[in-house]
Amino acid sequence: MKSALLLLAATLILQAQDFPPLGEAPDQEQRGANIQRTMSLLAGSTARNRNQVKILFYGQSITEQAWTKLVEQDLRQRFPHADLAIENRAIGGHSSQLLVKTAEADLYPFYPDLVIFHVYGDHQRYEDIIRRIRERTTAEVLLQTDHLNANAKPDEETDPSKLDPSNWEAWFNYNFLPGLAEKYGVGLAGVRDDWKRYLAKNNVEPKDLLKDNVHLNEHGEFLMAEIIKTYLRHHPEQSPAKNETVRRIPFDPAAFPHQFKFTGNRVDAIMATEGEPVEVGVLLDGKLPSDSRSTAVFTRVSGYRGTNWPVLLRVQRGPAPLVEEIWTIRIADNSDDYSEFRFTLTGSRTGPDGEGSAKEQFVSKSGRIVIEPEDWNLQFSRKVFGQPLDPDAEITFAVKHLSVDSFTAEPTGGRVTIIQGVPAGDHVLTLRSASRKPPIAFLEVFNPPMPATEDPAQDASAR
Repeated sequence: MKSALLLLAATLILQAQDFPPLGEAPDQEQRGANIQRTMSLLAGSTARNRNQVKILFYGQSITEQAWTKLVEQDLRQRFPHADLAIENRAIGGHSSQLLVKTAEADLYPFYPDLVIFHVYGDHQRYEDIIRRIRERTTAEVLLQTDHLNANAKPDEETDPSKLDPSNWEAWFNYNFLPGLAEKYGVGLAGVRDDWKRYLAKNNVEPKDLLKDNVHLNEHGEFLMAEIIKTYLRHHPEQSPAKNETVRRIPFDPAAFPHQFKFTGNRVDAIMATEGEPVEVGVLLDGKLPSDSRSTAVFTRVSGYRGTNWPVLLRVQRGPAPLVEEIWTIRIADNSDDYSEFRFTLTGSRTGPDGEGSAKEQFVSKSGRIVIEPEDWNLQFSRKVFGQPLDPDAEITFAVKHLSVDSFTAEPTGGRVTIIQGVPAGDHVLTLRSASRKPPIAFLEVFNPPMPATEDPAQDASAR
């Protein structure tokens, strides 16, 4: 209810303004490239067949702004029968050098159908994020070029062959980002070009759409939403790519217990609408899914003084298996700027698990947790927010399993993610029950489009 009210409030504020319309762009009909699986799921949803579609906005302060709420409202209005799960996990002030770490908890475990992405910072870390999306998930991606800040020149050079990083903004938007989109087969929203056309058409300056040098005012938020909406276009004449990364396979309840070979890193069970609830046991490659190191992940670490800035950018796994539990860190003996401090770590199931310091790698006594000194976000947060942590502050994060060892198959027409996070490759899934046949209609298999170049489940202390 709270999120719905916030969405309505943001929408009413922006719609109350009488802003000039965006108008059609020369490439209007071609927009939507490389995100047609998502758009087909949205457009194909009906009252009887509500496709689940997960969309993630990710980036920093520009993505935190209210334009994303307008895009969300537009999608919900255009596709009322879609089962939409839309989240905004952007973190203001965190460039690509930092988001490449927070994405480990925020992005890949969420496993969205579509990521709408914008961030400033190091282009190599930017590429690392996109590469990992394509290696670890089947998500489609819509990259955004930058809007014009207050100092930008609308008549800048745009010929990629004439640009190099010495002219950073133009090179990044007209050379690097188009090349990245082509390399990884993802969508590219040309925000910058639409922004320029809008400025020229309405005889306004870049600063007129901003509340400071870079952040959007209400007019700018309206324009950003209008631009992104034009790229969320369904092309019914275009079928998804032949090498579709998500396959739906009919489930034969008569062949149960069921053994199923698949290639990928995620399997969902799509439930039937008739039958009786049945408890189903799961084996992956002959073992319980919870025995796989990679199916356990960390959640985002709690925020600094009630903000969404994580106190730790990431937590890494040690050599010992992870179990589902909540971990608590307490800081002590800290300098005012947090350049030095000590801390203790306690797991809700593991118990007290060691003590560490700000400047040394920490490996917990159980061998489950590794914290690198460069992953602490305390100094940055202290500098920005001005206030220290409360003396009794508790920093928390959790471990959760993405796969299940058993589940209840119920005739709801919904879905259950059975397997997620295993290394993408060839596996054997076994479903078994002590009694009746489960009301499962389909199995949906997810296979990332690119082979992995790294193992996210590797013991951090061994790297």
